[in-house]
Amino acid sequence: MTMSLPGRLASLARRDALTAVGYALSAGWLILLMLFWLLAPGDEGATGGVTRLVAIIGAVMPLALIWMAVSLARSIAELRAEADHLHRQLDELRGGKPARPTRSEDQPRPSGTARPAPPSDRSPPAPRPQVPAQPRPAAIARPDPRQSAMSFDAPEAVDIPAETVIRALNFPDGPDDADAIAALRSALQDHETARVLRAAQDVITLLADRGVYMDDLPPQPAPADVWRRFGEGERGSAIAALGGINDTDALALTSDILRGDEIFRDSAHHFLRHFDVLITQLIPQLDDAELQVMGDTRSARAFMLVGRAAGLFA
Repeated sequence: MTMSLPGRLASLARRDALTAVGYALSAGWLILLMLFWLLAPGDEGATGGVTRLVAIIGAVMPLALIWMAVSLARSIAELRAEADHLHRQLDELRGGKPARPTRSEDQPRPSGTARPAPPSDRSPPAPRPQVPAQPRPAAIARPDPRQSAMSFDAPEAVDIPAETVIRALNFPDGPDDADAIAALRSALQDHETARVLRAAQDVITLLADRGVYMDDLPPQPAPADVWRRFGEGERGSAIAALGGINDTDALALTSDILRGDEIFRDSAHHFLRHFDVLITQLIPQLDDAELQVMGDTRSARAFMLVGRAAGLFA
């Protein structure tokens, strides 16, 4: 399930609590079994194979039921957490509060892991090709707040123009970036696109906390045909050119975080999986120029960096 970083932390805490309950119940059952074997009167007759099989099943079955119940409770807790997060996201959309997961110009880098600031005379990025405007999708119906927070019905898909998705994947440059903010709000109306955007925001935020900023990692552009082979299902070394982030410091730090930080590893795998699905569906709608623009978004840079650190392109 996809959640923001605070929601993911709360979900992990609940998962740990349920796991602790499972361990406690399992230990209690094993203690009861031990007391039974120690205190039960001895059986003078020889026990047959069927008797031993029934005894083993009777000892193991409660443990299996305990952990099935723990797994079910954890799944329900995650569903509740995601439902609560979706309600909060809709409330933010109604209030017009955009979120920017990137570093502001006056935000200092964390000490110890900071990298040198880029030169002030850095040339601006090349203008991006304009995609013909398409009609905005109809607004989705707002949920009734009186209904239960848990809903097992899949939200209806919303058709988002490819240009809007690309703008949303780059996130706004600041509060004055009205076009990107509008694109982000439109993209969040579709459940699957919103899932990818929240996952990308989590990963970019966690990396920024360690001093790794997507704005400082311009990728080596991958040929359009490599992106199309990726969209057709090719993986591994055949699409190695997609791993266009070559900053050795950022790659080494990201690899260390993947190995040592469970929250980041969980968020990264979740992001890679859903970004893969979204881009595979998006690529057939893009021409070569749009593929280059999409590959330079902040979300795509995070995909290249984390994917290469995780060995996705090996």
